[in-house]
Amino acid sequence: MYARHQRRALLVGLATAALLAAGTGAAEAGGTPGPTAPPTGDGAQALCKRAPRIDQRIDRALQRLNAGADRRGSIARMQKRLDNAKAAGHAEVATYLQDRLTFRKSLVPMLEQRKQDLADVQTWCRSNGGGAS
Repeated sequence: MYARHQRRALLVGLATAALLAAGTGAAEAGGTPGPTAPPTGDGAQALCKRAPRIDQRIDRALQRLNAGADRRGSIARMQKRLDNAKAAGHAEVATYLQDRLTFRKSLVPMLEQRKQDLADVQTWCRSNGGGAS
C-alpha cells in the first residue's frame, strides 16, 4: 500500500514538472507576455466608467460610519460597545475595541478625501470624453 502512494506521488510530480516545462518553453519562445508586463495606459477609461459606483460605495460607507448606535459598523455603536466593556471591567476587550474605534474614526477623513478626489476625476472624465482621449 505504501509503494502505491509513493508511485502515485512520483507520477503526479513528473506530470507537474512536464506541464511546468512546457509552459516555460512557450513563454521563452515569444508567446504572450507574462503577468508582470507593464501597463500600457493609466486606466482612465475604466476608472471613468466605474466612478459612479465607487462614489455610491463611498457614500454608503460614510453613512454607515456616521449612523447611530443602532447601526452595525457605525462609530457610535463601537463607542457604545467600548463604554460597555469599560463599565464591565473588561480591560482587554476595551483595549481591542478602542483600537477598532480609532481605526474606524480614521476612515471618515480618508473617505471624505477620496470622495473629493473622485469628484475631481468625474469632472475630468466629463471634460475628456470619458477618458477615451
